[in-house]
Amino acid sequence: MNRSAFVRLGAAPVAWSALGAVPLSGDAAVPMQPLAVRDGRFFLRGAPLQIVSGELHYPRIPRSHWQSRLRMARAMGLNTVCTYVFWNLHEPEPGHYDFTGSNDVAAFIRAAQNEGLHVILRPGPYVCAEWDFGGYPAWLLRDPATVVRSLDERFMAPARRWLTRLGREMAPLYAMHGGPIIAVQVENEYGSFGNDHRFMAATRDAMRAAGFGDAFLFTADGPTQLPDGTLPDVTPFLNATDPKTELAALHAFRPSAPMMCSEFYPGWFDHWGEVHHLVAPDGSARDLEWLLARGDSVNVYLFHGGTTFGYMNGANDSPSEPYQPTTTSYDYDAPLDEGGAPTEKYRIFRDLIAKYAAAPLPAIPETPPRIAVAEFALDERAALAPLLTAPAHDEAPRHMEAYGQSFGYIAYRTTLQGPVKGTLRFGDVRDYAVVLLGDERVGDLDRRHGEREIALDVPAGAQTLTVLVENSGRINYGKLLAGERKGVVAPVTLDGRALTGWDVFTLPLHDRSALQFAHDAVPTDMPAFFRGTFEVDALGDTFLDTRMFGKGALWINGHHAGRFWSIGPQYSLYVPAEWLQRGSNEVVVFDLAHRTVRRSRGVTQPLFAPIVE
Repeated sequence: MNRSAFVRLGAAPVAWSALGAVPLSGDAAVPMQPLAVRDGRFFLRGAPLQIVSGELHYPRIPRSHWQSRLRMARAMGLNTVCTYVFWNLHEPEPGHYDFTGSNDVAAFIRAAQNEGLHVILRPGPYVCAEWDFGGYPAWLLRDPATVVRSLDERFMAPARRWLTRLGREMAPLYAMHGGPIIAVQVENEYGSFGNDHRFMAATRDAMRAAGFGDAFLFTADGPTQLPDGTLPDVTPFLNATDPKTELAALHAFRPSAPMMCSEFYPGWFDHWGEVHHLVAPDGSARDLEWLLARGDSVNVYLFHGGTTFGYMNGANDSPSEPYQPTTTSYDYDAPLDEGGAPTEKYRIFRDLIAKYAAAPLPAIPETPPRIAVAEFALDERAALAPLLTAPAHDEAPRHMEAYGQSFGYIAYRTTLQGPVKGTLRFGDVRDYAVVLLGDERVGDLDRRHGEREIALDVPAGAQTLTVLVENSGRINYGKLLAGERKGVVAPVTLDGRALTGWDVFTLPLHDRSALQFAHDAVPTDMPAFFRGTFEVDALGDTFLDTRMFGKGALWINGHHAGRFWSIGPQYSLYVPAEWLQRGSNEVVVFDLAHRTVRRSRGVTQPLFAPIVE
């Protein structure tokens, strides 16, 4: 996504080619032609096609709701949908692939075809998308010498292997072979990162070798990044915050290129501790109508954002701005809200698109049911201690990835000999740390504020120092992502002297079976787990209220719903109906912050600050 600037808050018509007028499959004896460009316009199998697309991402949508979201896309008047493919989801460990459940990208694409939609595929392998590490798997960071997004063979070899494996999944799905995929993006906004055309050529060649060349290949960049981000034999598309002025840059750069606004922004995403973005539909509607009336093609980023479940949110960071972790909610103020309901923006866009459609649009389908859940207490507590087993031993602490861990929390422990009084300093803390001296919490460190030191007063005798660090999401955009490793970055010093002899405990928290919950009303400021249950008679989506929580993560019936943080602007977590069961449902929270009361409830609308009851 082009982040160069986003400040907007607010010709004769041409025939709009709906998918119904261009069937996806034909006579097997007549080879289908790929998408082509003539005179700056798209043609599919010889028929004119104005691409009216919307972006949505399969892992940000519960699989049971894929069909509903895609039907909503068709009903808004879209003839195409666009999705990234997320390498780190599909290859969590080198050579171990997962295309099951909500990771079954091929099934998602077939579902789009069943709803009468073309598909634009963006396989990266870098995707940005406010997704952890821009979609790169964290295991690439285990070797400190690896340089990602470069010609370094330690990066290119696994990237080629991944593209080859993904290509096998995609092979039957290209329009050339009767499938819905009409176009495939090479890399993603590379011009915002670098200008090494050899790297772009190598990525293009790897994609062609993996079969992606069976579809129309393109690149996508902002207007000033176009020269750095594309290749002479690949068609450039434009990501535009102001298409009325910026599309001219695309024509000036490549006069033969189609007028395709590959990312048209009707909203924006949120960072923790900042405002919830709301973008009035009027300005977006005017820009969209301008594109449609000219016969230009467009991809609405996003049509539907959904939810970045688990630990998969990304972050921004740059020399001019501090670390900014992205919220779990990816609502984006998109036309279709986080839970899949049409908004005012949806209806305005639908009315606009209908003016240029060749046939009446389908009726808007019903939104999946939502339910309220009565308030319930999380009145059982469990200490973290039972999970602190089988540590690694290091003279100096290393980053999380060096211990084979990709996500979650990591604890570093050493013994101090008191008395000593001084400043505890870290090379860096990524991204949020709770510092404990024995059983006392002595302070927190927040990367957002550049905090790397804390005053320490160690009493006489041997004292245990524990530093519990949360990975709050890897940088997904900009040059700093290349060195984004998590945990404690050495050196660690106290009163100017290096601390050595560390035990290191990896805490991805996938397995919480060793926890020992008990009813305990004694207040504590120690990080801990909290558990509660609620009953439901009927199933439906809901949003769990997190306003009585501090900072951490939440699981419901074993499913990781994502992160919460009392600084907002997000104050609820989306829970799809497929995670619930009639009768009792279990909620487990890991909370770093001290709160004496933890209660929740299920509401039918997401909660963002400011909240008006």
